[in-house]
Amino acid sequence: MERGLKACNGNKSACHSIKFITCLFLLLFLVLILFHIQAFPYGFSSSPSALFHQWNHQPNLSTTTDTLVTKLRDSVTFLPLKDLRYADTAMTGNTWFMSSLNDTREANEAEYLYFPSKASKGRLLCIKGRDFGDGTKNSYALAWPESLPDSVTLMEGVTFISDTYYNYQNLWHGLCTMAPFVRWSMKNECLKPTRWVLFHWGELNVKMGSWLQHLMLANFGETKIEVFERGNEPYCFEKAVAMRHDLGSMGQENKLKVFDLLRCKARKFCGLNPAGRGKEINERGEPTIRLTLLMRRGSRSFKNVTVVANIFAKECAKVDGCILNFVQSEDLSFCDQVKEMTYTDIVVSPHGAQLTNMLFMERGSSVMEFFPKGWLEHAGLGQYAHHWMANQAGMRHEGAWWDPIGEECPFPKDELQCFLFYKDGKVGHNETFFAEWSRKVLGQVRKSKLEQASKKVVTTSNTCVC
Repeated sequence: MERGLKACNGNKSACHSIKFITCLFLLLFLVLILFHIQAFPYGFSSSPSALFHQWNHQPNLSTTTDTLVTKLRDSVTFLPLKDLRYADTAMTGNTWFMSSLNDTREANEAEYLYFPSKASKGRLLCIKGRDFGDGTKNSYALAWPESLPDSVTLMEGVTFISDTYYNYQNLWHGLCTMAPFVRWSMKNECLKPTRWVLFHWGELNVKMGSWLQHLMLANFGETKIEVFERGNEPYCFEKAVAMRHDLGSMGQENKLKVFDLLRCKARKFCGLNPAGRGKEINERGEPTIRLTLLMRRGSRSFKNVTVVANIFAKECAKVDGCILNFVQSEDLSFCDQVKEMTYTDIVVSPHGAQLTNMLFMERGSSVMEFFPKGWLEHAGLGQYAHHWMANQAGMRHEGAWWDPIGEECPFPKDELQCFLFYKDGKVGHNETFFAEWSRKVLGQVRKSKLEQASKKVVTTSNTCVC
């Protein structure tokens, strides 16, 4: 070395040669290291499941590596699924569900979380606890697949994790909660989940309402709802998609795509193929118009169903080709509801979850909605939910009628108490208004169907995009 330095000091050419040779050896050494890393079985090319099994079943880990893995495992910190610091802004600001994690945001798409990802630094999502009444007692953490918590159960496949502020029983709220998962699947080669994990305010739910369950069955096939049978032991997910904002920032075009797919899947699931029905005409060349009275019992039902039915029956009878159908929503199975709405052009119904069935009508169909007294003044924005849905699903919301007759609120200075006073009231009728309104809507639909019938017949495909 000393001779080499002396030669370098005395001869610049020799110095450059020595430096070149040294750099060449270093480069070759780095290439060998990179080749070794690429061949190393715990590289990023391995799936999280493979990494977990390799690191937990490798007998020859060095002491140093073993120590590092143990420290990483011990550093996994579980936080409450429900963060009470954000209880007052759970719907408007920071979500209280997994509050430390930031959503992935894409233009015109609902916000979501995906694990493992660049945002999670390659870590998996882990959940511990199965409390059904207190979301603060359930917890979550992120962990690298090489250092998952002790006593962990690794859930392989793709897990869809949902948290809703409302519930999974109501048709409208359930649909809004599940629609973002349908859209995410559509964007990702129609990928289907291995399981569902359902939360409400961080509290574990283990079932969906029957209507929503059948809709998801039609779209994704049989999918288990996870119950975490091992109790308070940690569960980590090989791949997970989490949604916590319902439709969130999803754009109108994507909402239409989601509802089109759900409509198509439900019809296929129920064995329906309505291709071309929108251009049906009778022997006199008049278009067929199906007017359905979709009734409900109890709260927000019509006070006098017979009178209301007669009003619409009279107006329907005046229009050649009009067919009146009267159905009680509670008496229908899922597929009965799909069938009734598939063959409906105009639905007449009081405000309520049963109106969510408009999902199964053809785009451009009409919706007529009715409210009890007090809703217009005290119900807030929520009363427009089915107006929004009609727009999202490509229907025509023809407006609404709010009953002006009834008792006055005994709490005039308390907005909430007044709404609760009116919330479950029943709907009256106005024969003159109902008749004129139905006449107008029937005329619009007739005109639209005549225009549609005059166009060149195009065979509608019964093939769904997923």
